[in-house]
Amino acid sequence: MVVPVTLLRRTLFMTSAITRRWRPRSLLQLVLLAFLLVTLPLAVLMIQAGQALSELSRLADVSARQAVEETRRARSLGALALEMERSARQFAVVEERSLLTIFAERLEEFRELLAQQRELLPTDPDVAALEAMLDDLAELPDLSLEAFTARLADFLPFARHTEAMRRATNQRIDQRIESIRARAEAVQARLWWQTAALVSVSLVLMLLFTRLIILPIRQLERRILSIGSVGSDSRRHQTRPLKGPAELVALDERLDWLASRLDDLEAQKQQFLRHMSHELKTPLASVREGSSLLADGVAGEVTPRQREILELIDASGRELQQLIEQLLDYNLLQHNRQLDVERTDVASVVKEVLVKHRLALDNKGMHVSCFDRPLVWELDRTATARALDNLISNAVAYGEHGGTLEIRARPRRDRLAIEVANSGEPIAEEDRARLFEPFFQGRGRRKGPLKGSGIGLSVAADCARRQHGSLALVDDSRLAVCFRLTLPRLAERYHDHPALALAGAPMRNETP
Repeated sequence: MVVPVTLLRRTLFMTSAITRRWRPRSLLQLVLLAFLLVTLPLAVLMIQAGQALSELSRLADVSARQAVEETRRARSLGALALEMERSARQFAVVEERSLLTIFAERLEEFRELLAQQRELLPTDPDVAALEAMLDDLAELPDLSLEAFTARLADFLPFARHTEAMRRATNQRIDQRIESIRARAEAVQARLWWQTAALVSVSLVLMLLFTRLIILPIRQLERRILSIGSVGSDSRRHQTRPLKGPAELVALDERLDWLASRLDDLEAQKQQFLRHMSHELKTPLASVREGSSLLADGVAGEVTPRQREILELIDASGRELQQLIEQLLDYNLLQHNRQLDVERTDVASVVKEVLVKHRLALDNKGMHVSCFDRPLVWELDRTATARALDNLISNAVAYGEHGGTLEIRARPRRDRLAIEVANSGEPIAEEDRARLFEPFFQGRGRRKGPLKGSGIGLSVAADCARRQHGSLALVDDSRLAVCFRLTLPRLAERYHDHPALALAGAPMRNETP
């Protein structure tokens, strides 16, 4: 261990001397110096390990070739023994002389392979027994049929000796492998202390250079977090000026420019969404009004086929309007985080949302079950209504025709659980992890003329998070899809009617 300790001291001394005399001003220079000094001990270790592995590899390669050859020879002997016995027994039945020819050929092949196997097992008694039995079996073709048949029992001990020889071959191979393993362990023990010493040197060097690099990078990290967290005010929350390599200083200046650019883009995005909503809703309202007038017969009597087309246009218009409103709701939730908490009857909120979807529910013939008794809770009425609106819209879009929609509520002391469940196709298991991501389109097919925007469930989840609640897909024993909106009690100021706040929520069946 004297050599590694001396090497460690010399390396640290050289590093300290280089750092005092020359401090790299560029990140590239610093990284190159760190890489050179850190990899030097590792290179020495790799050379030593490579030499040891090369020696072991050569030894293992030779042993593996011998093992394959010897194992293959032992298997061939077993196969020849079976062919000899098979041809002899067939001759005893059919008395075909060609079978004896085959027997003699296999016997000679067995004799040749056995002679090679004796070089591996020179003192093995089974090999000697097989050689003696081969001489006896060579006499079989000259015997009469009765004597030939009587000698067939000799193949049983012949097969036992062949199998014993195969096991002895495997034992010799295992012994050779054990000797290689012992040699490898000796080499491994020698490499361990070399590795411990040289890797320790590299780790010390890594810590020294990491400190020189990580300090300015942490400043950049705090700068990036400030940009992402405070948005348009990020330029007023700058950290102290960065000191370090020139590249990182330049990167800090680029982050200042990026923060300013992001503020401008955010303002442009909000302006674009406001203008887009106006520009899209105005012609869309005209289209829907025109289709409604045509359906009412203002321009003349409408044929059934024309009415079907007008209904399709009107349904598509409603779908497009819903997509526009969802997009605007999503943008609003991203920038409006203020809560407007009030004491609200949840049942009335649900009824108001169901009224908006009455026509869509009628068109699909869905049977609606909803709780009816008053249920007072402290919540943000607008956010809750928006979440329920998106959940019911999702149930209408993906539920089955003539199916069931259930809205349930279970109040507890500190939280309220509202469940929106519908029959139809269950949500695929691979889609559940990304179900509440914005603009994610799952594998389920939407029942409607237009494809959804993929932000309805994201908006509903954001509405729940705004109220410190959650939205989750849960299992239901009766219906295929069930979403649970959990809302905590946001205020404890209302105690006038605790019976209403904690009232039960029985189900009432209705079809809107």
